[in-house]
Amino acid sequence: MLTSKLEVLVDFGPKLDQNVLDKTLKMLKSQDGVQEAIFKDGAIMLETTLPSTQVLEMVTLTSGKRAVLQGFGDTQSAVSMVSSQSCCGGEVLGVVRFQQTPDGFLIADGCLDGLTPGSHGLHIHEVGDISQGCKSIGGHYNPLNAVHGAPADPGHARHAGDLGNIVADDTGRATFRIVDNILKVWDIIGRSVAVTERRDDLGRGSSPESRVNGDSGNPVACGIIARSAGVFQNPKRICACDGVVVWDEKDRPLAGKGRREDTEKRCCKTENVKPCCRV
Repeated sequence: MLTSKLEVLVDFGPKLDQNVLDKTLKMLKSQDGVQEAIFKDGAIMLETTLPSTQVLEMVTLTSGKRAVLQGFGDTQSAVSMVSSQSCCGGEVLGVVRFQQTPDGFLIADGCLDGLTPGSHGLHIHEVGDISQGCKSIGGHYNPLNAVHGAPADPGHARHAGDLGNIVADDTGRATFRIVDNILKVWDIIGRSVAVTERRDDLGRGSSPESRVNGDSGNPVACGIIARSAGVFQNPKRICACDGVVVWDEKDRPLAGKGRREDTEKRCCKTENVKPCCRV
C-alpha cells in the first residue's frame, strides 16, 4: 500500500526530553501502518499508511505534548480548509490534504468534524470560488465529460473529481485516506473540494441525479484547494506576523475574532518590535 511521508512538530519546549521522544518513537514504530519513524531536524518524520489525524492523535496522547503537521508528502502537495460557515448554516469544519506520489497516484488525507453520522460523498469541483459559499464552486471536475461514477471506474466512466464516500462516526467525525489513480495534484490546485449531505450511490442508483452527482445531495461544506508544503519544505518555527504561534494556528480562525486571543501572554516583548514567539 502506498505510504505518505509526514513531518510532525511536537512542542517539546526549550529543552528536548529524550525519554519522551524515545517513548513516542517506540510507540509509532509499533503501529501497523508505520514503516518508519525518526527524529530529524527538530521534527518527527514518518512514512505511513495511516491518516495524518490518527498519527497526530497518537503522538499527542503518548508524548503529552501538542503536535502539528508541518509537512505532508515528499513531492507535490496541496491542502484545503473545508468549512460550512460560509454556505450552509452548519458547523462542518476540517482539512483535506492531497499528495502526488512518485508512482502517479494521488492520496487524499483528511478529517472533518460536524457531519451527521454515516456516509457522505466527497468530490473535487470545477471552480475555486466560494464567494457564494458552496453554490459557486461549479459541478464536479470532469475534463472528459463523463458520467458520474465510482473511484474504481476507468477514467471514461467517472468524473475525475469522484472520490466516493467518507464515513462519519457517531460523533460526526470522518477520518479518511483515499488513494486515487485518476486525479493529479497539479490539476486540482485552484479548484474546490466538497462533502455532501448524503451518501454517494456511485452512479449505480435509479434516480436521474445518480449519473450526475450520485444522488448525494447538496454540499454541506467546501474549501478551495491550494498548494502546500511537503516534508521539510516549510521552515516556519516562529509565530505568524499577527503573533500566533505555530502550535496555536490549527485551533484558531484564519482571521477575525479569536485569532489573537492571549497572544501577548505567549510572546516575548522587545521595544519597537512586534511580539515574536519562540518554539
